[in-house]
Amino acid sequence: MESLRHLIERFDHVAYAVEMIEDALPTLDLMGASFYDGADHVRNEFRWAQFKLPDGSKLEYLAPLTETSFLRRYLDTRGPGMHHITLKVTNLKAAAAICETQGFTVTGYSESEMWSELFIHPKSANGALIQLARWDYSHTLATTIESVLAGSVIDDT
Repeated sequence: MESLRHLIERFDHVAYAVEMIEDALPTLDLMGASFYDGADHVRNEFRWAQFKLPDGSKLEYLAPLTETSFLRRYLDTRGPGMHHITLKVTNLKAAAAICETQGFTVTGYSESEMWSELFIHPKSANGALIQLARWDYSHTLATTIESVLAGSVIDDT
């Protein structure tokens, strides 16, 4: 069976769906996490913030910005908790082809110059939503968690 082994660059993060990112800050403080990046993804109606743990691994928190956000529907149905894991890949098209050839359900495929992603549906991945993503930038969008929580940082990828 062909695998994604040669396409996976690294594990990137675990993402959690929450009502408000502010609610997660005490837990992140307890774990010794430091703010890494975040912004409002206006097109998809959610706010995201990433935090690094002392070992360098990342946690991401997602919160809905509107009542029509996919994340609002997710929280209304499932409540807060783990949303997805993200693996960085070197070639998204090749990853999609391998997943589909192996019978995995691929959804949410999108490509842009800055950010490209797809999701492996939880029903074909042991109950977990898996995001495969490719990006070609190394800068961060935000400098402080306060600027993200104030809604002053926009992610237009």
